[in-house]
Amino acid sequence: MHITALIKRASLIGVAVSSLAAAVAQADQTVLIGLAGPLTGPSARIGKDLENGAQLAIADANAKHPKIHGEAVTFKLISEDDQSDPRTAVTVAQRLVDAGVAGVVGHWNTGTSIPAARIYHDAGIAQVAPVATGHAYTQQGFDTSFRIMGHDDDGGQVAGKYALETLKAKRIAVLDDRTAFGQGLADQFVKSVQANGGTVVSREFVDDKTIDFSAVLTTIRSKNPDLIFFGGVDSQAAPLARRIKQLGIKATLMGAGGFVSQTFLELAQKDGDGVTALEPGLAIEKMPGGKAFEQAYQARYKTHIELHAPFAYDGVGVLIAAIEKADSIDPQKYLPVLRASQYQGVTGLIAFDAEGNLKDPTFTVYQVKANKWQPVSVAGGKK
Repeated sequence: MHITALIKRASLIGVAVSSLAAAVAQADQTVLIGLAGPLTGPSARIGKDLENGAQLAIADANAKHPKIHGEAVTFKLISEDDQSDPRTAVTVAQRLVDAGVAGVVGHWNTGTSIPAARIYHDAGIAQVAPVATGHAYTQQGFDTSFRIMGHDDDGGQVAGKYALETLKAKRIAVLDDRTAFGQGLADQFVKSVQANGGTVVSREFVDDKTIDFSAVLTTIRSKNPDLIFFGGVDSQAAPLARRIKQLGIKATLMGAGGFVSQTFLELAQKDGDGVTALEPGLAIEKMPGGKAFEQAYQARYKTHIELHAPFAYDGVGVLIAAIEKADSIDPQKYLPVLRASQYQGVTGLIAFDAEGNLKDPTFTVYQVKANKWQPVSVAGGKK
């Protein structure tokens, strides 16, 4: 409803017109964008990285003096901590909806994105997941769900072929953390290995709170693998890498989507050398806007990018671009525009398929060398 219509309606019911007009004008000047991720707990550094990237996008959007319906607006980020916990994610999602956000960038992982997606769908607002890679997130059929990096069905397929064809693995052990992300990724990896003639000699699991991997690695060691694939994230991958070295297991540790961060390097130290991981997207230096983004990020935050900040930046960017093109914060008007996006972001071209997945996703293979993640190969992308 336009401001003038609200004022006319208010006059009919005896509300002070000047007070209401001021309140509505003030409200109309600010457009809220939600950000949901783990801002506390083991993955807090990644959550903060996402928040930083999103905040940078908000600042850049406001610097262009945006207007909607010819009126100047200011975009504002509201961040909520889901603690990387599915139940908390639902509470957080409802809190953002109740706050009146126009759309949400989040959540970080698949386990939180899946249950939160229903809340956003029921409210009719967009959820743009910058990182969640489990295919199940977009397979729920919600027309409000989007992602801006490749999903694990593709990632697992690429990782499995890479393990066999490039790493020349013959005997592969597979371990996962039993989260929606970790298990789903590991399952896709196993399918790829078996489809390409490889051998999985051990299929084990832990949970996402495990810190002592001695028992499961003892079982795996008895199978004499030359590669161990872990479906999990950096905070567990690092102690896993250290224990593999301590037990004298001569196998390459490999992951996909969750390893490549400063956190892993700091926790693993020298025991991280040789660890290989596939990550959705291009390395920062190969992203179309990567170098400029990295410079802006470091200038503002005085710290290194963990990995995912550019995707959060683009998540906010593509959402705001759709709102501006639709000239409305009404989801019924901007959602069709968002679905039809051809948005040139920092990470590359962002366009969505019918499910809301990123079209033509690219993956980069990294390896730890001298305690640094070095990109060694690129896979996927538009053929």
